[in-house]
Amino acid sequence: MEQKNITEYEKKYEIKNHPDIKGIQIIEGKNNFPISWLNKQGYCEYQIYLEHMKGIETAATPEMTQGSAVHEQLETIFKQDATPSTFEDAVEASKENASMSREVFVVAPEYGIRGYIDEIRMKPEEIVIIDDKPGRTPYQSSMNQVRAYALAYKSMTDDERIIKSALRERGTDNLFWIEIFTPEIEKEIKFTINRMQGLLDGSKPFIPTKNPNKCRSCRYSRYCEHYKKD
Repeated sequence: MEQKNITEYEKKYEIKNHPDIKGIQIIEGKNNFPISWLNKQGYCEYQIYLEHMKGIETAATPEMTQGSAVHEQLETIFKQDATPSTFEDAVEASKENASMSREVFVVAPEYGIRGYIDEIRMKPEEIVIIDDKPGRTPYQSSMNQVRAYALAYKSMTDDERIIKSALRERGTDNLFWIEIFTPEIEKEIKFTINRMQGLLDGSKPFIPTKNPNKCRSCRYSRYCEHYKKD
């Protein structure tokens, strides 16, 4: 499978940073948030409020540091043998010859989402979008994240091939969860994204987790008025 390093995109957008919310961009007049925030939302919505609305900063966890290091190492190895390509050319060429790319940027202004796909395998018969995660548990938040990548890819390409979303155990070839991006799944992830947009525009409240285990391990617990020590 040919390796293609996607570095350019034919379509350009005017991008502005949100004046009040850290990490939010305004693209085509709509709030646009990183798709990775869906993973945070599934953990605790109030964490998003503390980090991005109130601007509280904390040190990265060892797991976050390790994950970044693995990503960087894999990206360095990939680029050694990859051929530079535009996004559009890679998509079109893959209808004849399969290719693989890493750290592929996708953006869907109509839904207000953007992010980097860890790995995408473009084959003549299907598109497989892969997100790397520690462990082998397909949490709902992880599934939502990779589903949103699939939605953004579909929005950018109108690709009629089968699109699959997959989770892979970080540092391995183990795809421990995979599904076809069906119209039903598409409807579900759009609903979740709409809720996120409601949180950001103030029309919906941030709901804190009710799981005390999450609270105890949360790096924002000392700043959270909902946290109750045992």
